Amino acid sequence: MAESYLNVPGEKTFWGHPAGLFVLFFTELWERFSYYGMRALFTIFLVAETTSQNPGFGWTNEEALWLYGWYTMLVYLAAIPGGWIADNLLGQKKMVMLGGILLCLGHGILAFDSELSFYIGCAFIVMGVGGLKPNISSMVGGLYSKGDERRDLGFYIFYMGINLGAFLAPLFCGWVGETYNWHYGFGLAAVGMLIGQITYFFGQKYLVGVGELKKRSTKEKKELQQKKLTPIEKDRVKVLLISFMMIIIFWGAFEQAGGLMNLYAKQKTDRMLMGFEIPASWFQALNAFFIITLAVFVGGIWMRIKSKGKEASAIFKIAVGIMIMGFGFLFMRFAASEYEFMGYSSMHWLVLAYLFHTVGELCASPVSLSYITKLAPEKYAALMMGLYFAASGLGNKLAANIGENAGDNGEKATFTGIFVFCTLFGLLVIAILKPLKRLSHGAEDLSEKTV
Repeated sequence: MAESYLNVPGEKTFWGHPAGLFVLFFTELWERFSYYGMRALFTIFLVAETTSQNPGFGWTNEEALWLYGWYTMLVYLAAIPGGWIADNLLGQKKMVMLGGILLCLGHGILAFDSELSFYIGCAFIVMGVGGLKPNISSMVGGLYSKGDERRDLGFYIFYMGINLGAFLAPLFCGWVGETYNWHYGFGLAAVGMLIGQITYFFGQKYLVGVGELKKRSTKEKKELQQKKLTPIEKDRVKVLLISFMMIIIFWGAFEQAGGLMNLYAKQKTDRMLMGFEIPASWFQALNAFFIITLAVFVGGIWMRIKSKGKEASAIFKIAVGIMIMGFGFLFMRFAASEYEFMGYSSMHWLVLAYLFHTVGELCASPVSLSYITKLAPEKYAALMMGLYFAASGLGNKLAANIGENAGDNGEKATFTGIFVFCTLFGLLVIAILKPLKRLSHGAEDLSEKTV
């Protein structure tokens, strides 16, 4: 039986894929372990009383969410210069190496117990994620030649590495940080990043020719800069701008996870289970767990919908994802109502909320990046990708702003408001779906035919 993928002479493979895929898989796994380990502790560390056995900074919820919002926004915005430096100066491979070094330093600095070291550590992490995150994903694509049927499965394997790291991080870093010492938890995140960096360093022999700096001739640069947008490309840019708004809305609601919902789990949730108090940070692992267990199921549903000739366009999936994710906040409203009557809320409300948030993410997130690459004009491909990360960053900042206002508006009203807004916004997008698809001029259909 003939192999269904393209054989590259001299290529070392593992499970039928380039060995370099697994170098990047484990590098990203440990990078996400370090990032989500620190993220799980971020706000609850800041609000921990200075006089407690495991002292934090003693900040208010609003102060902690304010810093969390700026931090998560800058992490995404840093991807723009990180991508530009890789494209124009260093190449993706070297930029990932530099980003990993900065991350090791950043997480290591957080292990020291001082307010100054916390700020410095966060700054290094912002720069490190900006250098590593956008470029390592591009390197995965560079492992496969054009037309290689293994590419999609390769990205799926890589995606599972991301979520495995995100699942393990809160369980280990969160437990160590909450139970023993916050800075031990941050230090464990640093150890994870160091393992990832060592993996990447010694795996360079499997990444030869991948992620190298590509230089365009002066003529090629000039031709690309003078190329004018066609009417079709202009229409597609209009759809892109609307999709960026959808991305901001989605992450503005979804990223309550690391902020307001993390604090709610710590301060207002009964976390006792058979005599054991579940660390608040462990709830941060639910999203990754549900992704790992439900990704194939949700993807299969959309495939069946499409096979029956029903609506399954990317922008429709994103709109549906926003509404499903928003529905998760209805459970948080029930949690807040229970807290008003009982003085605590049951943890099953959090589990149900994260379940619906994850299903919404599986509808919206995997297709959003692909959709943007299909619509972006060649001349502005890099800019549009940068705007995607910028939109994600603004969504994170919006999430923190909403969380900050929960102190004045009340959590019940805040969760209800998110649910109502996401539902109405999703319905509005579906209502104007036909004109949006006309403006895209069959970009998705053309991409499917040429693959």
